[in-house]
Amino acid sequence: MFSSKKLVQRYPFLTRILIFTRKKYAMNTSQEKISLLQEMIAFALVDGELHDREYDFLELIANELEIDKTTFFDLFKNRGAIVVIKDEFNRICQFYRLALLMHSDGVLHEREWVKINEIGINMGLNPYATKRILQLMKTSPNQMVSPEVLLAVFSEQHN
Repeated sequence: MFSSKKLVQRYPFLTRILIFTRKKYAMNTSQEKISLLQEMIAFALVDGELHDREYDFLELIANELEIDKTTFFDLFKNRGAIVVIKDEFNRICQFYRLALLMHSDGVLHEREWVKINEIGINMGLNPYATKRILQLMKTSPNQMVSPEVLLAVFSEQHN
């Protein structure tokens, strides 16, 4: 296993992701966890480069999902089918993790922006809510939104 504490000390922006990753998820199988991480790895490589901070972020997520090092490293080589997340709360959390990953290297590439919007639509999330979250993150001094705001934005769209 990786040292979450060490990574969080080195990269304070990672602490927020733990709020969502440590929640009780409806991920019953290791394949669902691996699929979630595969999607994040693919997204991290959208700009053609894996930055150290992106790698550390992925490493932290792998640790929190209890994915061993060997499996984690294999995910960079082998691309499998991504399992669709059925629960809306988990899809929202995954979208937010991807958005945090997008901002983790400090550089916002156009391809990342296009891909994150595409992913949100493919997840079945409300496009207005996803765009609003991305805009809030873009204007936030630390590129993060609180869990309460995140869930409130998506809840507004249900009314």
